[in-house]
Amino acid sequence: MIGLLIFATIADLLVAVVLVTVSGFIFGGQEGLGGEPSAVLMWSLSLVVCLAAPIGGFVLRGRQLAGAGAIVAWLPAVVALVLAFA
Repeated sequence: MIGLLIFATIADLLVAVVLVTVSGFIFGGQEGLGGEPSAVLMWSLSLVVCLAAPIGGFVLRGRQLAGAGAIVAWLPAVVALVLAFA
């Protein structure tokens, strides 16, 4: 189960990298977080979730809930795949 958590951490970090990489296209170039407030909020929340989900997964594993931890850790990567192909 630790392998699934490690792979989920890598996948979530890659999703976070993609979010940071495409943020310039979403917010219109070099203006930082000067875009539409709802887009900035959703982008910020998705970045926080991508970084917090693996931590939550390892915390749940530490509390003997390894299956729930794996689900929590994989959730952002699965949602990103669903949204990418929808």
